[in-house]
Amino acid sequence: MAYASRFLSRSKQLQGSLVILQQNAIPVRSFAKEAARPTFKGDEMLKGVFTEIKNKFQAAVDILRKEKITLDPEDPAAVKHYANVMKTIRQKADMFSESQRIRYDIENETKEIPDARSYLLKLKDIRTRRGLTDELGAEAMMFEALEKVEKDIKKPLLRSDKKGMDLLVAEFEKGNKKLGIKKEDLPKYEENVELSIAKAQLDELKSDALEAMESQKKKEEFKDEEMPDVKSLDIRNFM
Repeated sequence: MAYASRFLSRSKQLQGSLVILQQNAIPVRSFAKEAARPTFKGDEMLKGVFTEIKNKFQAAVDILRKEKITLDPEDPAAVKHYANVMKTIRQKADMFSESQRIRYDIENETKEIPDARSYLLKLKDIRTRRGLTDELGAEAMMFEALEKVEKDIKKPLLRSDKKGMDLLVAEFEKGNKKLGIKKEDLPKYEENVELSIAKAQLDELKSDALEAMESQKKKEEFKDEEMPDVKSLDIRNFM
């Protein structure tokens, strides 16, 4: 572990990717530098906002200092534990879960879309952007359902067309039944989304750690030291 401690203590690259809230620390520091200037209208409100951000950041750091995270995205137990840690951080910091963030994106990015086809294309874009896979084939089913409805009504389907949208929902329900998708299973699907994202984040952390180790290994002072197994690293030692 000597090698791990020495290189990780110098590696800003890895430390920068460990804390999910670290991006929020920058405005806090910027505000601190301006603390000595005269108070103007609105400063107290801004101070409250930045204090809240600082508190959320500190809550995340406090949790990460207590929890052992294993950088092994191929181990289901490690992925589940990491997902639980991130869930605890979100709850303490009053942040969206990934599922909630996706719903928020959908609501915001589709509210001005008038037609069903553009709506489904936007859903596909959001899914792709979030790195989510469609293992069940639900996306293809929805487009097939839309094709059938538009063929029946002989025109593009608008979201304002209540009768046409009811037909589309009915087709979705038929497709969901074929795919074995049930409304009562939605919590399970959301959990699977969280686990999928947690695995991707762990994989990114592992890649960052390996890249940092490879970079340090090239330096003269580390050339004779053996690189540790990335799974043995304990980020609590470097925070």
